[in-house]
Formats: sequence, structure tokens, C-alpha cells
Amino acid sequence: MIKISELSSKDIVNMENGKRLGHLNDLDINLETGKIEAIIIASSGKVMQLLGQRDHQEVIIPWKNILKIGSDVILVELPDRYNVAKLQEPSTMVRKKS
Repeated sequence: MIKISELSSKDIVNMENGKRLGHLNDLDINLETGKIEAIIIASSGKVMQLLGQRDHQEVIIPWKNILKIGSDVILVELPDRYNVAKLQEPSTMVRKKS
């Protein structure tokens, strides 16, 4: 078992291009099943520049796109430079922080 505090201290790295995306900011949990649906990265700067957006937003990475949780990093797969259509509905992949 792993604690949320342990997850949030790990770097999140995209295996598609080797880039560091940041750290875990939040989790999306299905309250009916109790399963983690996605991890959320608070984005400022580099991640949003890759997405071509300048506002402070969050990047949502579906749990199915997590390849491995290691001792220091969480490896994820975000193909085609965040082509969100391949991952899930675009409106839920990136959202503005309120």
C-alpha cells in the first residue's frame, strides 16, 4: 500500500519523450468503487507551454496511462505530445483551475 504523501513527492515523467511533468497535486477518486480514476498535476509554466496554453490549469492523467510507480518517479504515457483525444474526452483532460 502507498500513501498519497508518498505519491506526491515523486516526479512524474512522460515515457513518450522523457520529460518531467511535475508532481502529483490531486487524485480523482470514483466514490462508488473507491478506485483512483486519474492523477492530477497542477500545471504552471513548462507543462502548459507544451500544451500551448498560458493559464494556470491542471493536467489530468487517467490511471490507465500510468505505466509504473517507482521509488522516485511515476512513469506515465502521454502519446503525441498530449494528444488528449487519444486518452479520453478533451474537456476532462485539461481544466482551468478555479
